[in-house]
Amino acid sequence: MRVVHGGGAGHRAAYVAFDRFPSSKGSAVHIAQMADELFTRFGGGLLAVIGGADLPRYQREGTREVARFDTPVPNLIDRAEAFSRWVAGHLEPHRDTLEVCHVRDPWSALPAVADGRRHRVLYEVNGLPSIEMAHTWPWAAPGTLAKIRDLERFCLERSDAVVVPSAVIGAAVRRFGVPETKIHLVPNGAEVPGPAERPVDAPERYIVYVGALQPWQGLDVLMRAFARLADLDGLRLVVCASVPERRAKPVRRLAERLGIADRVDWRFTLPHSEVAAWLAHAEVSVAPLTGCARNLDQGCAPLKVIESMAAGVPVVASDLPAVRELMADGVHGRLVPADRPAELARAVRILLEYPDEAAAMGRRGRERVERGLTWARSRALLAEVYRTIAPSDR
Repeated sequence: MRVVHGGGAGHRAAYVAFDRFPSSKGSAVHIAQMADELFTRFGGGLLAVIGGADLPRYQREGTREVARFDTPVPNLIDRAEAFSRWVAGHLEPHRDTLEVCHVRDPWSALPAVADGRRHRVLYEVNGLPSIEMAHTWPWAAPGTLAKIRDLERFCLERSDAVVVPSAVIGAAVRRFGVPETKIHLVPNGAEVPGPAERPVDAPERYIVYVGALQPWQGLDVLMRAFARLADLDGLRLVVCASVPERRAKPVRRLAERLGIADRVDWRFTLPHSEVAAWLAHAEVSVAPLTGCARNLDQGCAPLKVIESMAAGVPVVASDLPAVRELMADGVHGRLVPADRPAELARAVRILLEYPDEAAAMGRRGRERVERGLTWARSRALLAEVYRTIAPSDR
């Protein structure tokens, strides 16, 4: 496989992710922050990610190189394995200079933890494919998931440090036998925005959902809850989906069956700055995560909750352990039992009926982010992990 890179001296740092970058998904926001901290510390580096038809295979921006894997491989597992081989080829030119390789998944990690390496490996666990794929690809064979779990364990054992965005994910990592001393909590963050102009096409009154549309996000629960608010004249639901419009077909069909399709406004793959404006002018932000194994056993770190609080918007979210790490019921919004449309609708209705208290919750949410959930704090925690595993700054 031919490797294209910018030539010259090898890099001291690499950030590798089996994720499309850039994109409108929350993972891309996270990658941008973490990679920037890595490259700032080590004077540049290699960013190896997933690309696509509209993204260049290779970019060089000063001391930073971006390489994108864009080989069309239909099968997910085959594509992941091809990506892993591609990563190995792109790391090879930097073998003698690389000090830290920061990875986000087992396919990125496998070539990084190879025998004979001189660099340190930081494995950032935002999700565990052995758990998550059972929900994303329900037809995946149990034997395939078991092999992925073995690969995860192998890479975690051989990594020098493991970073997790929530204590729940940290507990899932410990179940692989990873010692507590090796696991570092670096939560997601947000930038507290200044005043944002109201979107020109925003309804007069609306509640908002921001994010992807996988089953564990609970969009079906939200649609059923919104159907119970039909008596609130003029209230609309705005869905700022981070995925292309074709991915919304199942949810839109459900909205039609529930008779609410004409009260739901869809916005797809908006730039991050535009999403912030939709959040800022919403009356309530909703995060209806389901109570599935993906959210409970693996855990999550919902960026939509943090960014909603940063915007000063009260949040109604599922009462899951990972969410309770970020917000408190009755303080920053309301927590409701997962998978209960009636409870979700009731919580939204109460906030709408008591706008002064809702506004106070929004203000307290913003203060919560300012005190401890900014990207600056997250990056400082990550920098400390780098200092732990690679203390020299040559």
